[in-house]
Amino acid sequence: MEKTSEAQFEVLWPLARKAKRAESTATAVGDLSGKTVAELWDYIFRGEIIYPAIRERLRERYPGIKFVDYTHFGNIHGPRQRDIVAGLAARLRELKVDAVISGIGA
Repeated sequence: MEKTSEAQFEVLWPLARKAKRAESTATAVGDLSGKTVAELWDYIFRGEIIYPAIRERLRERYPGIKFVDYTHFGNIHGPRQRDIVAGLAARLRELKVDAVISGIGA
């Protein structure tokens, strides 16, 4: 066997027992016709262009869809992010939101 000057390391298998049990997820909304969709954004990358395009396409596909645009929530990654995120679930319930589109940078 050829001797090498490179360092050698033992390798461990990276999989282990899960430290936390999986939580159940929300049921998919499915058809968005007549549903209310909220937009969340971090005000970093072109949301002012992208969200109107998304709204237009979704309105073509799902009659009666309604939107609560990102201006109703504020910058979810800005100086008030902790307060905004902490109150987000209650705010979404208050606005009767069925689904969320979350846009986070590029």
